[in-house]
Amino acid sequence: MGRQNKSTNATSQGKQHFSHPHILKPIVNPPETLTCNACEQPNNNKPNFHGCNSCQYFLHDNCFNAPRFLNHSSHPSHPLTLHQIPSYSSRSYTCKACGSAGNGFCFSCAACEFDIHLHCASSPSSILVNNHPHQLELHFGSPYEDKNSKYNCDMCKVIMNKDDWLYYCAGCDFGSHLRCAITNPEVGVFPKQHRPIPNSNSNPNPSQNSNSNLNPNAAVEMINSVNAAHEQLIAAQIRAQFVARGQEAALDLI
Repeated sequence: MGRQNKSTNATSQGKQHFSHPHILKPIVNPPETLTCNACEQPNNNKPNFHGCNSCQYFLHDNCFNAPRFLNHSSHPSHPLTLHQIPSYSSRSYTCKACGSAGNGFCFSCAACEFDIHLHCASSPSSILVNNHPHQLELHFGSPYEDKNSKYNCDMCKVIMNKDDWLYYCAGCDFGSHLRCAITNPEVGVFPKQHRPIPNSNSNPNPSQNSNSNLNPNAAVEMINSVNAAHEQLIAAQIRAQFVARGQEAALDLI
């Protein structure tokens, strides 16, 4: 009766994070100069922070809540583990998504030496940009059949690394660096199962523009409709079995 939950009060005042020995408390009105120790990104748009003022250690709330393990379709062989410090002697890594160096948190597969920034790992599977009228889809490397083909970013006009991730419109053969499509990268909210569009289905040759590729949204709708029809068929078969069994039971009674 009127008894307060001590653990709830403690949680509201601060939170423990695996990366730091002290309780991290909410930062009220964080200054614009504040930088997140996890994603190394500044205080864009004044997001919420948790931190330790005595150690000058701060995390965006989305970085604080990033999962310790992540199944990501860019690396389907193994789950990725969230590391506070890169496991290499250089204490740095090269992000497999954007190709730039990182010193902060990373999602890593040590067995494959596969590392990606937090904000790259949470890149949305599709986006809209001002420079193109259609939705761009996330691809994990070259979108072309010929993986040795060279291609430019249609936003900055720089030749792209064929192994880097990109946003791409297959119908218009329009591609963009992650950094060009998302000018202020921030760590998004990670779903339980992060599944951007894999790069297993190759797109047209760079010299060809194909309008015959099925839109991903249309493909999902088609799959859902097929699944629904299949479920209806199974339900009809089950009903027929119940009717047949009922008739057999009636004959047995007679």
